[in-house]
Amino acid sequence: MPIISTEDNYLTVLNLFTTDTPEHQDQLLTEMGKIVNAAAYEGWISSTVHAGQDSPGTANLIQWRSGEDLEKRYAGEEFKHRTLPVFREITTAIRLLQNEIVFTQTHPDLGGRIEVSPDRDDYTAIEVHRVAEADQADLIKLLGEDRHWLVDVPGYRSHAVFKGLRAMFVEGAFVVVYSQWDSKESYDAFRGLPHADKPEARRANDERIAELTIESDSNTYRVVHTRAAGE
Repeated sequence: MPIISTEDNYLTVLNLFTTDTPEHQDQLLTEMGKIVNAAAYEGWISSTVHAGQDSPGTANLIQWRSGEDLEKRYAGEEFKHRTLPVFREITTAIRLLQNEIVFTQTHPDLGGRIEVSPDRDDYTAIEVHRVAEADQADLIKLLGEDRHWLVDVPGYRSHAVFKGLRAMFVEGAFVVVYSQWDSKESYDAFRGLPHADKPEARRANDERIAELTIESDSNTYRVVHTRAAGE
């Protein structure tokens, strides 16, 4: 199964698709599954498909050996003339985000290892924060090491911070947070805690994140399919 790690030095691509109905989400999952099952691209490591929970949409977490390998895929006739047109027909928005994994943290029970697999029962949240380029490093720290207190939050399993490198259909700098929780209930309780009831460290952290973030959005997911090169 894929591992999210700062040590692998893979280019991590996160393709986010939003749509308007559960039926279109099912179509997206079908089309993504076909692509993942047929993948044999030079430099492709793995793909893991996520199904939207709070809002219709999908996420595909893809590991590549390098940016050069990915650009060959994007330059191909199949991608330009079949893949993108098909997705445009059934989506309301497409974002293709290229990232570097710069921080990971897990609950002590996971031993520092972030696994991504449909065989697990993780309730996954993906947040995208747009930020001024000059503030990107500060936002990464706030979302990563400054959130060490997350290990004490009920239901927390892990989180990883992705430094945005470049993107298709997104302008400017960005940071992504990929987090895993034991249930929707625990994640909703964490997100829904009134600001006045938050511990002091979290209040200060959240306030500074809000100051630096130009805009942000999130959705929650379940992993439904994964495949790696050679399988």
